[in-house]
Amino acid sequence: MALGWLLIALVPFIGPIPGPGGILLLAAGATLLIRNSTWAKRRYVQLKRRWPRLGRLTDKAMRRGRKPVEAID
Repeated sequence: MALGWLLIALVPFIGPIPGPGGILLLAAGATLLIRNSTWAKRRYVQLKRRWPRLGRLTDKAMRRGRKPVEAID
């Protein structure tokens, strides 16, 4: 969980650098927090209910709801 907060804290410093680095850091940090914190999960569910379209996009980005790929023998 500390790594997630650290990544989010680095976003203002990485954001001004050209490229998508800040967005990727924010997404990685948020994903770590949502997967490891009940507070963050509850807040995420509230935000998904308020903005369902954004919730679908974030679920897709975090690969939620996908079935695991089975290995072919």
